[in-house]
Amino acid sequence: MIRVLFVCLGNICRSPMAEAVFRHRLKEAGLAERIETDSAGTGDWHLCKPPHEGTRALLDSRGISYEGIRARQVLLDDFDRFDYIVCMDSNNERDVRNVFGSKADGNTKVFKFMDLLPEQENDDVPDPYYTGNFEEVYKLVAEGCDNLLVRIRDEHPDQVR
Repeated sequence: MIRVLFVCLGNICRSPMAEAVFRHRLKEAGLAERIETDSAGTGDWHLCKPPHEGTRALLDSRGISYEGIRARQVLLDDFDRFDYIVCMDSNNERDVRNVFGSKADGNTKVFKFMDLLPEQENDDVPDPYYTGNFEEVYKLVAEGCDNLLVRIRDEHPDQVR
């Protein structure tokens, strides 16, 4: 089983959107049994809450389920549990690396989501909690999730066909 964790600040906007979109892509590709996805936040403000209403509305409009997604905080054990830890912005990546300590030094399993979209000018996925632009975030997330699936297929051809 290959495991992917998406991380943002509060785990109610960007990372649960990415989790839901990626889970949807995996189901469409027939890979839901081979690749597991989850999301977490670096902060603890929204623990156990469902995704933000803006994220829910956007996912609903596209027929993408967010069932069972609840905010949680990144845990030290996540480093060993997940193969890909995808951070939505530079601050999230820094905070995640701090949580994981020396384990994460130079480790490529922790990276920024925008690394999946090298043609984009932004270094970070904008936070719609502050911008209100859930549509912009969805476009980045959808394209990035597609690219992540290609990357996983390239890196694990024997496990993911």
